[in-house]
Amino acid sequence: MPQFAANLSMLYPELDFLDRFEAAAKDGFKAVEYLFPYAFAKEELAARLQHNGLQQVLFNAPPGDWDRGERGLACLPGRDAEFREGMASAIDYAVALGCPRIHVMAGLVPEGLEREAVQPVYVDNLRWAAAEAAKAGRDVLIEPINTRDIPRFFLNRQDHAHEIVDMAGAPNLKVQMDLYHCQIVEGDVAMKIRKYLPTGRVGHIQIAGVPERHEPDIGEQNYPYLFDLINEVSAQSGWQGWVGCEYRPRRGSEPGGTSAGLGWLRALQQRA
Repeated sequence: MPQFAANLSMLYPELDFLDRFEAAAKDGFKAVEYLFPYAFAKEELAARLQHNGLQQVLFNAPPGDWDRGERGLACLPGRDAEFREGMASAIDYAVALGCPRIHVMAGLVPEGLEREAVQPVYVDNLRWAAAEAAKAGRDVLIEPINTRDIPRFFLNRQDHAHEIVDMAGAPNLKVQMDLYHCQIVEGDVAMKIRKYLPTGRVGHIQIAGVPERHEPDIGEQNYPYLFDLINEVSAQSGWQGWVGCEYRPRRGSEPGGTSAGLGWLRALQQRA
Protein backbone atom coordinates (compact mmCIF):
# COMPACT_ATOMS: atom_id res chain seq x y z
CA MET A 1 0.00 0.00 0.00
CA PRO A 2 1.31 3.50 -0.77
CA GLN A 3 2.36 5.78 2.08
CA PHE A 4 -0.38 8.39 2.54
CA ALA A 5 0.06 11.90 3.98
CA ALA A 6 -2.86 14.02 5.16
CA ASN A 7 -3.06 17.45 3.59
CA LEU A 8 -3.98 19.62 6.57
CA SER A 9 -4.88 22.63 4.44
CA MET A 10 -7.86 20.70 3.05
CA LEU A 11 -8.67 17.88 5.47
CA TYR A 12 -10.37 18.43 8.86
CA PRO A 13 -11.74 21.89 7.91
CA GLU A 14 -14.01 21.90 10.97
CA LEU A 15 -10.94 22.14 13.23
CA ASP A 16 -8.46 24.92 13.86
CA PHE A 17 -5.31 24.26 11.86
CA LEU A 18 -3.11 23.28 14.79
CA ASP A 19 -5.69 20.77 15.98
CA ARG A 20 -5.64 18.96 12.65
CA PHE A 21 -2.33 17.26 13.44
CA GLU A 22 -3.90 15.25 16.26
CA ALA A 23 -6.95 14.42 14.14
CA ALA A 24 -4.76 13.09 11.33
CA ALA A 25 -2.74 10.95 13.73
CA LYS A 26 -5.92 9.51 15.26
CA ASP A 27 -7.06 8.51 11.77
CA GLY A 28 -3.84 6.57 11.27
CA PHE A 29 -1.83 8.97 9.13
CA LYS A 30 1.93 8.91 9.73
CA ALA A 31 2.73 12.02 7.73
CA VAL A 32 1.27 15.41 6.84
CA GLU A 33 1.61 18.07 4.20
CA TYR A 34 -0.04 21.48 3.79
CA LEU A 35 0.24 24.63 1.75
CA PHE A 36 2.10 27.10 3.97
CA PRO A 37 3.59 27.03 7.48
CA TYR A 38 4.54 30.69 7.78
CA ALA A 39 1.62 31.90 9.91
CA PHE A 40 2.87 29.70 12.76
CA ALA A 41 6.10 29.53 14.71
CA LYS A 42 8.44 26.75 13.65
CA GLU A 43 8.66 25.57 17.25
CA GLU A 44 4.88 25.19 17.55
CA LEU A 45 4.62 23.18 14.35
CA ALA A 46 7.57 20.99 15.31
CA ALA A 47 5.96 20.30 18.68
CA ARG A 48 2.69 19.25 17.04
CA LEU A 49 4.55 16.90 14.73
CA GLN A 50 6.54 15.34 17.54
CA HIS A 51 3.61 15.04 19.96
CA ASN A 52 1.52 13.21 17.36
CA GLY A 53 4.28 11.05 15.90
CA LEU A 54 3.99 12.63 12.46
CA GLN A 55 6.45 13.38 9.68
CA GLN A 56 6.27 16.61 7.72
CA VAL A 57 6.80 15.57 4.10
CA LEU A 58 5.91 18.66 2.05
CA PHE A 59 4.91 22.32 2.12
CA ASN A 60 5.07 25.24 -0.31
CA ALA A 61 7.52 28.10 -0.56
CA PRO A 62 5.92 31.55 -0.18
CA PRO A 63 3.72 32.23 -3.23
CA GLY A 64 3.70 36.02 -3.29
CA ASP A 65 0.48 37.82 -2.40
CA TRP A 66 -1.93 34.87 -2.19
CA ASP A 67 -4.93 37.01 -1.20
CA ARG A 68 -4.49 39.12 -4.32
CA GLY A 69 -4.35 36.07 -6.55
CA GLU A 70 -0.64 35.38 -6.87
CA ARG A 71 0.21 31.70 -7.13
CA GLY A 72 3.99 31.66 -7.04
CA LEU A 73 6.85 33.93 -8.03
CA ALA A 74 9.26 31.65 -9.86
CA CYS A 75 8.26 32.62 -13.41
CA LEU A 76 7.66 36.31 -12.75
CA PRO A 77 10.22 38.73 -14.24
CA GLY A 78 11.57 41.28 -11.79
CA ARG A 79 10.55 39.38 -8.64
CA ASP A 80 13.86 37.55 -8.15
CA ALA A 81 14.78 39.20 -4.86
CA GLU A 82 11.38 38.43 -3.32
CA PHE A 83 11.56 34.87 -4.62
CA ARG A 84 14.97 34.34 -3.06
CA GLU A 85 13.90 35.81 0.26
CA GLY A 86 10.89 33.51 0.33
CA MET A 87 12.99 30.50 -0.55
CA ALA A 88 15.37 31.24 2.30
CA SER A 89 12.41 31.28 4.69
CA ALA A 90 11.12 28.01 3.26
CA ILE A 91 14.46 26.28 3.74
CA ASP A 92 14.62 27.57 7.31
CA TYR A 93 11.22 26.06 8.06
CA ALA A 94 12.06 22.83 6.24
CA VAL A 95 15.14 22.30 8.39
CA ALA A 96 13.27 23.09 11.60
CA LEU A 97 10.43 20.71 10.72
CA GLY A 98 12.57 17.93 9.28
CA CYS A 99 10.74 18.33 5.96
CA PRO A 100 12.69 16.97 2.98
CA ARG A 101 10.67 18.64 0.19
CA ILE A 102 9.67 22.20 -0.72
CA HIS A 103 7.17 22.85 -3.48
CA VAL A 104 7.92 25.98 -5.50
CA MET A 105 4.80 27.22 -7.28
CA ALA A 106 5.55 28.50 -10.77
CA GLY A 107 3.17 31.45 -10.81
CA LEU A 108 0.81 32.88 -13.42
CA VAL A 109 2.06 33.89 -16.85
CA PRO A 110 1.84 37.72 -16.75
CA GLU A 111 -0.80 39.36 -18.94
CA GLY A 112 0.63 40.34 -22.29
CA LEU A 113 3.37 37.71 -22.18
CA GLU A 114 3.55 34.15 -23.45
CA ARG A 115 4.90 31.16 -21.55
CA GLU A 116 8.04 31.00 -23.69
CA ALA A 117 8.96 34.57 -22.73
CA VAL A 118 9.13 33.85 -19.00
CA GLN A 119 10.46 30.29 -19.10
CA PRO A 120 14.13 31.40 -18.84
CA VAL A 121 13.27 33.32 -15.64
CA TYR A 122 11.57 30.22 -14.26
CA VAL A 123 14.47 27.92 -15.04
CA ASP A 124 17.04 30.33 -13.61
CA ASN A 125 15.06 30.73 -10.38
CA LEU A 126 14.63 26.98 -10.02
CA ARG A 127 18.33 26.37 -10.63
CA TRP A 128 19.19 28.87 -7.88
CA ALA A 129 16.54 27.49 -5.49
CA ALA A 130 17.69 23.92 -5.99
CA ALA A 131 21.31 24.87 -5.30
CA GLU A 132 20.30 26.63 -2.07
CA ALA A 133 18.07 23.75 -0.98
CA ALA A 134 20.83 21.25 -1.69
CA LYS A 135 23.03 22.97 0.88
CA ALA A 136 20.40 22.01 3.47
CA GLY A 137 19.79 18.53 2.03
CA ARG A 138 16.31 19.37 0.70
CA ASP A 139 14.56 18.70 -2.60
CA VAL A 140 12.70 21.33 -4.61
CA LEU A 141 9.50 20.21 -6.33
CA ILE A 142 7.55 21.72 -9.23
CA GLU A 143 3.92 20.82 -9.93
CA PRO A 144 1.86 20.97 -13.12
CA ILE A 145 -1.53 22.47 -12.19
CA ASN A 146 -4.64 22.53 -14.35
CA THR A 147 -5.79 25.86 -15.79
CA ARG A 148 -9.40 25.29 -14.81
CA ASP A 149 -8.48 25.68 -11.16
CA ILE A 150 -5.71 28.25 -11.74
CA PRO A 151 -6.04 30.00 -15.12
CA ARG A 152 -2.74 31.08 -16.73
CA PHE A 153 -0.66 28.95 -14.38
CA PHE A 154 2.72 28.52 -16.04
CA LEU A 155 3.15 24.75 -15.67
CA ASN A 156 0.33 22.41 -16.75
CA ARG A 157 1.75 19.17 -18.18
CA GLN A 158 3.92 16.34 -16.90
CA ASP A 159 6.14 16.32 -19.99
CA HIS A 160 6.80 20.05 -19.66
CA ALA A 161 7.69 19.66 -15.98
CA HIS A 162 10.23 16.97 -16.81
CA GLU A 163 11.66 19.15 -19.59
CA ILE A 164 12.12 21.95 -17.04
CA VAL A 165 13.91 19.55 -14.69
CA ASP A 166 16.25 18.62 -17.55
CA MET A 167 16.93 22.28 -18.35
CA ALA A 168 17.71 23.19 -14.76
CA GLY A 169 20.10 20.26 -14.40
CA ALA A 170 19.79 19.98 -10.61
CA PRO A 171 19.62 16.47 -9.13
CA ASN A 172 17.42 17.65 -6.24
CA LEU A 173 14.83 19.29 -8.51
CA LYS A 174 11.88 16.92 -8.96
CA VAL A 175 8.26 16.80 -10.08
CA GLN A 176 5.24 16.79 -7.82
CA MET A 177 2.82 14.54 -9.72
CA ASP A 178 -0.74 15.44 -8.79
CA LEU A 179 -3.03 12.84 -10.36
CA TYR A 180 -6.05 15.14 -10.05
CA HIS A 181 -4.44 17.86 -12.16
CA CYS A 182 -2.96 15.29 -14.52
CA GLN A 183 -6.35 13.72 -15.23
CA ILE A 184 -7.98 17.08 -15.96
CA VAL A 185 -5.27 18.31 -18.32
CA GLU A 186 -3.96 15.14 -19.94
CA GLY A 187 -5.65 11.90 -18.87
CA ASP A 188 -3.81 8.64 -19.54
CA VAL A 189 -2.72 8.76 -15.90
CA ALA A 190 -1.72 5.11 -15.59
CA MET A 191 0.73 5.31 -18.46
CA LYS A 192 2.24 8.48 -17.04
CA ILE A 193 2.80 6.70 -13.71
CA ARG A 194 4.54 3.90 -15.59
CA LYS A 195 6.63 6.40 -17.58
CA TYR A 196 7.72 8.84 -14.90
CA LEU A 197 7.99 7.02 -11.56
CA PRO A 198 10.96 4.88 -12.72
CA THR A 199 12.93 8.01 -13.72
CA GLY A 200 13.60 8.93 -10.09
CA ARG A 201 12.40 12.45 -10.85
CA VAL A 202 8.98 12.21 -9.22
CA GLY A 203 9.43 13.43 -5.67
CA HIS A 204 5.82 13.27 -4.48
CA ILE A 205 2.34 12.23 -5.63
CA GLN A 206 -0.99 13.84 -4.72
CA ILE A 207 -4.53 12.56 -5.19
CA ALA A 208 -8.14 13.73 -5.27
CA GLY A 209 -11.33 12.64 -6.98
CA VAL A 210 -12.08 14.19 -10.37
CA PRO A 211 -13.86 16.48 -11.11
CA GLU A 212 -15.10 17.75 -7.70
CA ARG A 213 -11.81 17.23 -5.83
CA HIS A 214 -13.44 15.13 -3.13
CA GLU A 215 -12.30 11.74 -1.75
CA PRO A 216 -10.51 9.52 -4.27
CA ASP A 217 -13.39 7.01 -4.29
CA ILE A 218 -15.71 9.71 -5.68
CA GLY A 219 -15.38 10.59 -9.35
CA GLU A 220 -14.17 9.32 -12.66
CA GLN A 221 -10.76 7.88 -11.73
CA ASN A 222 -10.29 4.25 -10.68
CA TYR A 223 -8.04 4.86 -7.71
CA PRO A 224 -7.87 1.25 -6.42
CA TYR A 225 -6.35 0.37 -9.78
CA LEU A 226 -3.98 3.36 -9.66
CA PHE A 227 -2.88 2.51 -6.10
CA ASP A 228 -2.10 -1.05 -7.19
CA LEU A 229 -0.19 0.35 -10.13
CA ILE A 230 1.84 2.67 -7.89
CA ASN A 231 2.68 -0.35 -5.73
CA GLU A 232 3.72 -2.34 -8.79
CA VAL A 233 5.88 0.37 -10.32
CA SER A 234 7.38 1.24 -6.94
CA ALA A 235 8.41 -2.36 -6.37
CA GLN A 236 10.01 -2.49 -9.80
CA SER A 237 11.74 0.90 -9.68
CA GLY A 238 12.43 1.48 -5.99
CA TRP A 239 10.24 4.59 -5.74
CA GLN A 240 9.55 5.29 -2.05
CA GLY A 241 7.68 8.60 -2.05
CA TRP A 242 4.55 9.74 -0.26
CA VAL A 243 1.05 10.14 -1.65
CA GLY A 244 -0.56 13.34 -0.38
CA CYS A 245 -4.33 13.37 0.19
CA GLU A 246 -5.03 16.85 -1.14
CA TYR A 247 -8.79 16.79 -1.44
CA ARG A 248 -11.85 18.56 -0.04
CA PRO A 249 -13.93 16.22 2.12
CA ARG A 250 -17.36 15.77 0.56
CA ARG A 251 -18.99 16.48 3.92
CA GLY A 252 -17.16 19.79 4.12
CA SER A 253 -16.94 21.26 7.59
CA GLU A 254 -19.37 18.77 9.12
CA PRO A 255 -17.85 17.50 12.40
CA GLY A 256 -16.10 14.20 11.71
CA GLY A 257 -16.63 14.59 7.98
CA THR A 258 -13.03 13.92 7.03
CA SER A 259 -12.84 10.78 9.17
CA ALA A 260 -16.18 9.52 7.86
CA GLY A 261 -14.89 9.86 4.31
CA LEU A 262 -11.80 7.70 4.88
CA GLY A 263 -13.53 4.46 3.95
CA TRP A 264 -11.35 4.28 0.86
CA LEU A 265 -8.23 4.25 3.07
CA ARG A 266 -9.63 1.70 5.53
CA ALA A 267 -10.46 -0.60 2.63
CA LEU A 268 -6.87 -0.40 1.42
CA GLN A 269 -5.56 -1.12 4.90
CA GLN A 270 -7.74 -4.21 5.15
CA ARG A 271 -6.38 -5.46 1.83
CA ALA A 272 -2.75 -4.87 2.83
